[in-house]
Amino acid sequence: MGHNKEGFTGDSTVYFLLRLDGKATMGDQLSPEEKFHLITRNLQEVLGEDKLKTVLKERELKVYWGTATTGKPHVAYFVPMSKIADFLKAGCEVTILFADLHAYLDNMKAPWELLELRTQYYEHVIKAMLESIGVPLEKLKFVKGTDFQLSREYTLDVYRLSSVVTEHDAKKAGAEVVKQVEHPLLSGLLYPGLQALDEEYLKVDAQFGGVDQRKIFTLAEKYLPSLGYAKRIHMMNPMVPGLTGGKMSSSEEESKIDLLDNKVEVKKKLKKAFCEPGNVQNNGVLSFVKHVLFPLHAEDEKWGGDKTYTVYEEVEQDFSAEHIHPGDLKASVEVALNKLLDPIRKKFESPELKKLTNAAYSDPSKKKGAPKGNPKNSEEDDIVPSRLDIRVGKVVSVEKHPDADSLYLEKIDVGEAAPRTVVSGLVAYITQEQLQDRLVVLLCNLKPQKMRGVESQAMLLCASVEGEPRRVEPLDPPEGSSPGERVFVEGYEAGKPDDELKPKKKVFEKLQVDMKISGECVAQWNEKDLMTKLGQITCKTLKGGNIS
Repeated sequence: MGHNKEGFTGDSTVYFLLRLDGKATMGDQLSPEEKFHLITRNLQEVLGEDKLKTVLKERELKVYWGTATTGKPHVAYFVPMSKIADFLKAGCEVTILFADLHAYLDNMKAPWELLELRTQYYEHVIKAMLESIGVPLEKLKFVKGTDFQLSREYTLDVYRLSSVVTEHDAKKAGAEVVKQVEHPLLSGLLYPGLQALDEEYLKVDAQFGGVDQRKIFTLAEKYLPSLGYAKRIHMMNPMVPGLTGGKMSSSEEESKIDLLDNKVEVKKKLKKAFCEPGNVQNNGVLSFVKHVLFPLHAEDEKWGGDKTYTVYEEVEQDFSAEHIHPGDLKASVEVALNKLLDPIRKKFESPELKKLTNAAYSDPSKKKGAPKGNPKNSEEDDIVPSRLDIRVGKVVSVEKHPDADSLYLEKIDVGEAAPRTVVSGLVAYITQEQLQDRLVVLLCNLKPQKMRGVESQAMLLCASVEGEPRRVEPLDPPEGSSPGERVFVEGYEAGKPDDELKPKKKVFEKLQVDMKISGECVAQWNEKDLMTKLGQITCKTLKGGNIS
């Protein structure tokens, strides 16, 4: 909340070579126009461009970035770090604010004692990140919020500000970053005003943050002049999608790679990352390439491999045209990311920093006592295969979709009063005759969705192997199975399926990444067999394939 809490067809390999030597071009060698380009590249929006250009003609820009010391920093923090590297290359004077007071006001997620430990952790880990991308720390100033926010002058200004800011404006300003509830705490209403005052007390020309901070920035522009203080410049990064395609979040484990994750964890999380062939929207892997790897690459390095890229737009164009396979992109990002993380991991091997990490972010599952909150909700948050309503079905009829040549429209008996309508993209892989009267495996509790005008009420599960050509086979229930029989994962027979899987929770997507076909052509989740009471779910030939 508030201060940032920061995401081929063909056989070519993609390489991203990083500048890790700190030999960046410094601002005194650049013209005001070159500085402006460096400062603003990859930003989504700048409020006060004219003022920025004026300052750069006269002197170096003073800018600050603040981060509330709550959730554990993850690789998305490289996005603001790469911009901070740009600011320093442009000669800016940069302040990083560890906003511990703001963190406390953020619904009081942590007591003061824990916040002190987390602030120490943030300082160590962010310095390690900056060192790993070659940013000289002597050009930076680090400030803790409580170093100045508890002073007499600042406190009086909080009261002065509260006498002019309306409740409506305070609530509106925090809409993107403060949790919205019917009866908001006063702390959440104070938060945007304090962030505005930070600009004056840090004596900066500009504040940098994510575009989710925009309403706080406009509140600062509206109200600081009423206290006799100057209106500042505001520079905003786009919100970078996480690995699951949504916002990369400290609280959503699957969506982020921790800065201290080992190489095995990095590979596992990248493997699960949303990176659909040709899809450049909400693609966390591509966004990381754009906002981190390309800004950091060394212009004077030789680029290697079968295919080399010197500008990001070429990567995006080739990925969109499916000349770059998601697997190749992920492999290249994995190499580059590990190069960034290696010095951070090494630094945090020291006994002191290990102790600090464990104290600041202890594993809640190891704490004594019952979990807080509604137990039903904690069950719903468990990503286990028993939540999937998978059943045996029998194809009663199959015909081509009237409006899509690649889709079949099937009626499938799943043991209910009437057959379900299912739309499947199988025309290129299996004939109508092969599907007719066939026993299949269906996921029955996805939210129904329209596919080219026809509502599909289940998903027909198939094995697939990528390549040229792509091969797809429907999964086969055991011989003698009947429509409606439940399919379960070995060891998870007892759980009750959700009535309907909520799309935002991405339960199936998170389980699907561990669904594979074994070397014996048996469908498995985490190497445990998918079964009915009669035996294993199998496919005909696609050993090692995926399941979707």
